[in-house]
Amino acid sequence: IAFASGMAAVSAVFGVVLQPGDTLVLPTDCYYTTRILARDWLPRLGITVRSASTRADALGAHLAGARLLWLETPSNPELEVCDIAALAAAARREGCLVAVDNTTATAFLQDPLALGADITMASDTKALTGHADVTLGHLSTRDAELATKLRTWRTQHGATPGPMEVWLAHRSLATLPLRQARQCATTLALAERLAARRDVARVCYPGLASHPGHEVARRQMRAFGSVLSFDLVTQERAERFLGSLTLVREATSFGSVHSSAERRARWGGDDVSEGLIRFSVGLEDEDDLLADVAAALDASTG
Repeated sequence: IAFASGMAAVSAVFGVVLQPGDTLVLPTDCYYTTRILARDWLPRLGITVRSASTRADALGAHLAGARLLWLETPSNPELEVCDIAALAAAARREGCLVAVDNTTATAFLQDPLALGADITMASDTKALTGHADVTLGHLSTRDAELATKLRTWRTQHGATPGPMEVWLAHRSLATLPLRQARQCATTLALAERLAARRDVARVCYPGLASHPGHEVARRQMRAFGSVLSFDLVTQERAERFLGSLTLVREATSFGSVHSSAERRARWGGDDVSEGLIRFSVGLEDEDDLLADVAAALDASTG
């Protein structure tokens, strides 16, 4: 079910599933605007919101009496991973529906419905369409009755996407496997290079064996995605790094065929280091991209 944006799709799930008196469980580290929607609007409607970290399946301890469990794995921007199958089974025992934000992974790399989720959501503005030229979102479910309710919400709330946006999405789907395979391979190579540098404090990428969610990600993902984060500790060094890049664009979105990076703390909505860089790997030549990042890191040390 296509929506005019990812947040339009999120709103449809909340609006259709949740009623006054219900409880929503969602990650403290899920997409910022999803958290703001839950924090600022749902309590006005008599809906209780419980939160916990994505890491270590901590959300599972908050399911008692809940109506909806919202997951995001890998999360954004620190790429935390949770076990969808285990949490979906725990939610089912509580009579709780499960929705998964699958934006970072895309439907090519991860299938939440096959792992037990009731709904999967993605902002297709990102990697699924992959060209940074469309705003779009979608929901998927195997429940025909729920799908009808979500389509009705879409119509009645004016969240239907335009025909050009949908056409652009169809154009992009044909190359999704090719793009993701290439981007994931380059991202893993970049993560390994970054992890080997003493001047990088931390690398967040589930493809690294050192990542706390690596084994879970291996089980439930085809590959590990085209987004990683790494910590340069200070705002000053992070900004010097971004200013020294030549191939990579400084931009807040991700998933494009063009590599992009940003200092994530500039928005103030995530509990991250002032020097955390979120990096989205595109389709540039791998050697060129690795060389550009290495040169920018060297320049950023002064």
